[in-house]
Amino acid sequence: MRKTASIASIVLGVIMIVAAIITWIVVSTTLADQKITVSDDADCAAGDTVNGPISAYCQADVIDKHTMEATGGKTYAELEQDDPVRETAMDSAFLQASLFTSVVAFGVAAMAAAMGLLFVLIGLGMRDVGARTAAPAHAGPPPSEGGTTA
Repeated sequence: MRKTASIASIVLGVIMIVAAIITWIVVSTTLADQKITVSDDADCAAGDTVNGPISAYCQADVIDKHTMEATGGKTYAELEQDDPVRETAMDSAFLQASLFTSVVAFGVAAMAAAMGLLFVLIGLGMRDVGARTAAPAHAGPPPSEGGTTA
């Protein structure tokens, strides 16, 4: 039973690590394909291509900054329906949500990789414990001390 659990833990861990790497690459590549550059007036990652969690977060933050300037500090929901900047605020909200979703995807991928590594280590630990507690290879009772008894 321990051997099966050990193998299952290792296999599951490897699958999680591979899935995390694939997810990270897909999200990063998809962001890079959009050819978004973090605005020069951003508080962080200014001028960087948006292709990772930090640059995506920084771009979402600067979009919010620009939107608040354009709307006089009001959110989409606070603007009147006929306000001409309401559409800008709506587009901004969608862009921010998309960028924050990618940040979350990077976080989930990192967490999956960490959990996968943990599963691999647990599986290897179970194998080690199994090897250390296995019965010795020789059969029969231990030799008696002090001679024979009749």
